[in-house]
Amino acid sequence: MDLRIFTEPQQGATYDTLLAVAKATEDLGFDAFFRSDHYLRMGNVDGLPGPTDAWITLAGLARETKRIRLGTLMTAGTFRLPGVLAIQVAQVDQMSGGRVELGLGAGWFEEEHKAYGIPFPKEKFARLEEQLEIVTGLWATPAGKTYDFHGTYYDLTDSPALPKPAQAKIPVLVGGHGPTRTPRLAAQYADEFNMPFASVEDSERQFARVRAAAEEAGRKGDDLTYSNALVVCVGRDDQEVARRAAAIGREVDELKLNGLAGSPAEVVDKIGRYAAIGSRRIYLQVLDLDDLDHLELISSQVQSQLS
Repeated sequence: MDLRIFTEPQQGATYDTLLAVAKATEDLGFDAFFRSDHYLRMGNVDGLPGPTDAWITLAGLARETKRIRLGTLMTAGTFRLPGVLAIQVAQVDQMSGGRVELGLGAGWFEEEHKAYGIPFPKEKFARLEEQLEIVTGLWATPAGKTYDFHGTYYDLTDSPALPKPAQAKIPVLVGGHGPTRTPRLAAQYADEFNMPFASVEDSERQFARVRAAAEEAGRKGDDLTYSNALVVCVGRDDQEVARRAAAIGREVDELKLNGLAGSPAEVVDKIGRYAAIGSRRIYLQVLDLDDLDHLELISSQVQSQLS
C-alpha cells in the first residue's frame, strides 16, 4: 500500500508552506506529493494569502525534490486547453526527471470559474473525453511525426506534438463516482482509477465497474491501479485526535466515519479494509499544512506498519 500526501492549497497556503510539506513528504518516506487544482477557497476559511496554481507549484517542487512523485487530484479540464496542458505537464516531467503524474477531471466548482473569469461550459464530460484523447495522443506521437485531431470541441492540425515527457508514458489518473461514463473513460485512458472520499462499500462497487469496463475495452481489469483519497486525522491518544480535528473544523466521529481518523492502530485497520477490496494507494488529504508532526506520526506509526 502506497501512502501519498494530498494537499488542498486553495484553503490557504503559500508556496513555501507547500515546499515544506513536500520536503517532509520526501524525508518521511511517503510515495508522492499531490495537490488539488482550485482557485477559490471552500467552506468557512479565509483562503489567505490566496490561490496558487497547481502546475506552477509542481514545476517549482520538481526542482526542489528528488524522489517523490508529483501530481494533481485532479487538474480541472476547464482551466486549460489540452494542447497547452500537454506542454505544461511534459515540461514539468522533464524538470522532475520523470516523476510527474496527471490526474485530469472535468471541473465542477462553478463559483471559482465566475470569480476568475473562466468559462464554465455545460458539456464538461464530453470535453474531458476529447482532452484525454488529445493529451495522451500528443505524448504518444513519435518524434518527427505530427498529430491531428478534429473533434467537437477541439481541433489540432499538424501539431509537432512536442515537447516529449521524460517518462516513456506519464501515468494518467481518472476518478469519480459516476457509474457509467467515468468507468468507460478510465478503461480507455487511465493508468490509475481514484475513488475520492468514498466508503469501502462504494469503492468496491466502483472498482468492479471499472474492471468490467476495462475488460470490455480489451484490457485486463488489473491493468489499472486502484486508489482512494481520504481525509486523515491521526493522534497518539483521543486528545490529540480531537485537537487535530478541531484544527480543521471537523468532528472526530464524522472523520472516523468518512475518513481515516483515530489512533494509528485504528487507521491501519481501516486502510486494511480498503486494501482488501483492491485499493493499492491511499491519498491522505492533509488539511492542516502547518502540522508537520502529523506527517511524522503517520510515517512512523501508520506507514511503517503497512510496509
